[in-house]
Amino acid sequence: MNHPPVVEWTEDEQVRTARWRSENGARPPRRIVIADDRTRADEAYRLACEGTALLWRGDFHNARQLLTALARRVDRRPHKTPPADVTQAFHLHRAAQNQRARILGMLLIPLTADLAVPLHRAPDVREACTRAYGPPDGTELPAGTTGDTAALVSLRELLALIGANEWRRKGVEIPALGGDRIHPHYGVFSPARGEYVDLVAGAPLPGRELAFDIGTGTGVLASVLARRGVGRIVATDQDPRALACARENTERLGVADQVEVLEADLFPAGRAPLVVCNPPWVPAKPTSPVEYAVYDPGNRMLYGFLTGLADHLTPGGEGWLILSDLAEHLGLRSRDELLDAVARSGLTVLGRLDIAPRHPRARDTSDPLHVARAAEVTSLWRLGTAE
Repeated sequence: MNHPPVVEWTEDEQVRTARWRSENGARPPRRIVIADDRTRADEAYRLACEGTALLWRGDFHNARQLLTALARRVDRRPHKTPPADVTQAFHLHRAAQNQRARILGMLLIPLTADLAVPLHRAPDVREACTRAYGPPDGTELPAGTTGDTAALVSLRELLALIGANEWRRKGVEIPALGGDRIHPHYGVFSPARGEYVDLVAGAPLPGRELAFDIGTGTGVLASVLARRGVGRIVATDQDPRALACARENTERLGVADQVEVLEADLFPAGRAPLVVCNPPWVPAKPTSPVEYAVYDPGNRMLYGFLTGLADHLTPGGEGWLILSDLAEHLGLRSRDELLDAVARSGLTVLGRLDIAPRHPRARDTSDPLHVARAAEVTSLWRLGTAE
C-alpha cells in the first residue's frame, strides 16, 4: 500500500511529523509555521506567497475567515491586460489560477488518525474525508506524529471535500431523467452542465438493442440511454471512483439491470449499433488528478475514441461524439484537425446536433476568456463508418 508522504515541522521546540493529504496533487510544503487566531492576514499572506505553509491551531471558523482574507489579497493584485491572442490568454489564465491555488493552499488544517478536525467549532468532516481518502487504514504512523495531528490537509481542499460530499448527498437534478438526480462522487465530473445530456436525450437512436458508453463517469449518459429504452448498455471507465459512482447511480435510478459497468481503457470487447463518448473538451495538460475530467492532453481520449470507433460499430451503427468547440475558440484545436481525425479513422459525419451553453460563465464579461466562452457550442456528432 502506498502511504501519503510525510511532512515535518517544529512546534513547541519539538520536531513533529504527519502524513500529507492532497487529492489535487499539491506537493508537501517544505516549511511550516504555526498560526492561530492572533495571526494577521497580511503576515499570513506574505508567508504564503513566500512558500511557507501555516498550520492552524485556532478556531476553525476563524481559519475560514483567514482563507477568505487571503483570497481577497490574491484577487486584488494588479492584473496584466489580457493579450489579444486568445490562446496566450488561456495559458496565462491557467497559470494565474494555479498560482492562486498554490497560495491559498498554504493554510493547513490538522486531521486526527480517524480523519476528524481537532479544532474548536470544527464540523464533522469524517464522512467527507473517508469518501475522498478512503477509510483510516490503521497502519503505524511515522515517528513524531501525535494523535491530534496524524495528517495535514489544506483548508481549501478540505472545504472542497465538504462541498463535494454535500453534492453527493443532494445530487444533481437531471431534466433528461425526468428530474431524477445523479449523485457525483468526489473527483468524478458532475453533470451540472446539462446541455450535453439533453443532446443524448434527444438524438434519434439507431437501435435499442445495445450501446457502449465510453468514459461513463457518473453513469448519467448510460442512465439516459437506459431510460430511453436501450436494452443493454456497457459503460466503461478507468477511474475506480467513476466506476463506483456509475454503479451507485444506476442502482439508485433502477437501471442497473440494463447497465453493465466495466473497467476498460475506452472500448469494451465487441461491437454495438451505438457507441457514445463525451471526452474532456480541452486539449491541455491537467495540473491535478481532478482536472482529468476537463483536460485531455494531446487529445488522447478524443483521438483514441475516433481511431477505435469503426472497429466497435456494427454495420449501419453510429458513434455519438459529444464535444464542445471551446478548444477551437481558444486556438487549441481547429475544426479542420477534428474533421481530419474523423476521416483518417475511416469515419464519416452523418449529422450534428448543436446546443448553446447555459452556464453563467458564458455571460460573464469579466472572465478573461469571455469571448471564447460566449461563442461556445456543444455538439453531438453522429459518426458512421465510411463506405
